[in-house]
Parts: sequence; C-alpha cells; structure tokens
Amino acid sequence: MSNKALLNIDYTHDFVAEDGKLTCGEPAQALENSIVAITEAFIQAGDDVFFAIDAHEANDPHHPESKLFPPHNITGTAGRALYGKLAGLYATHQHSPRVHYFDKTRYSAFTGTNLELKLRERSITELHLVGVCTDICILHTAVDAYNKGFDIVVHRKGVASFNPQGHDFALNHVETTLGGKVI
Repeated sequence: MSNKALLNIDYTHDFVAEDGKLTCGEPAQALENSIVAITEAFIQAGDDVFFAIDAHEANDPHHPESKLFPPHNITGTAGRALYGKLAGLYATHQHSPRVHYFDKTRYSAFTGTNLELKLRERSITELHLVGVCTDICILHTAVDAYNKGFDIVVHRKGVASFNPQGHDFALNHVETTLGGKVI
C-alpha cells in the first residue's frame, strides 16, 4: 500500500468555467487534461484520491467568505459540479473504495472535515495537491498539511488562480516556507 494520496480541490464549474461565479478562467481551464491525467494516474496506481469540494449555502451572511467573494459553489447548483472531463472520470470511479468525495466549507480541506482522520487511517504521509485556487484553498490546505506533519507535493500543471501574483507567491511559499515540493 502506498503512503501517498491525491487531494483534488475545487475543480468545479464555478471556479473553472467561463461563466463560473468565481472563475479562475483560462488558467484553470488549461489545467483540465493535466488534472485528469494526474488523477487517473493515482487511481490506476491504487492510491487514494480525495475530492474536496467547496460547499456554501445561499445567502449565508455568517460565512466569512460572504464579505470577500460573490456567492459560489452553492449547494444544489450546477456550479458545484466537477468541471469537464474530471466529472466523467469521477463518475467512472466514484464507487471505488480508494476514491473519496467530501464537502468543505472553508479554504482548507482539513477545517471542519474528517480528512486528517481518513489520511491517518490509511497511513498516508505524502499529500499531493491539484485544483484551484493556488493562493487560497490550495495554499491553506498545504499550510494545514504542513502543520499536521504531512509531506506536501503541489503539481505545477495542476493548480491555477485568478491572481497570477498570488499563484506565484503560493508556489514559492510551499517550497521555501513549508518545505514542500512543486513538481
């Protein structure tokens, strides 16, 4: 059994599609084939793959993001659907015992979820990250992973942001401050 897992974060319609509510646009769309290939490689290798997908309630004035961003990834909307070919890949493998899908309500995939428990149960020590946004959910998840003692690998051709400077900062931060790898 492998000690690594893939965490696929927020690669949904609202974050990727041209008409998405909080889209990263073309940079995220350009990742589609790479994210699908990386995800497929982990599945074929028998490694665990976790889909951590943002879930918000409509008109929630108490959520901190409501003051920062337009409503996005609202529960029950098409905006939460996995984007493009990734949706088909997930549909094909969703019943695999190594493919996991869960909702998250904060930037970090660890906050308010059982992700750490699932990783520890499987003796996972190395966490690979793909998805969006590099400088928000990817970075906050990487910081939490670092603080919890996981080795971090971010796939450069698997992450994007609507903020190019934030994207570059986050990748640099992973390497220089979190001791992670960017491959």
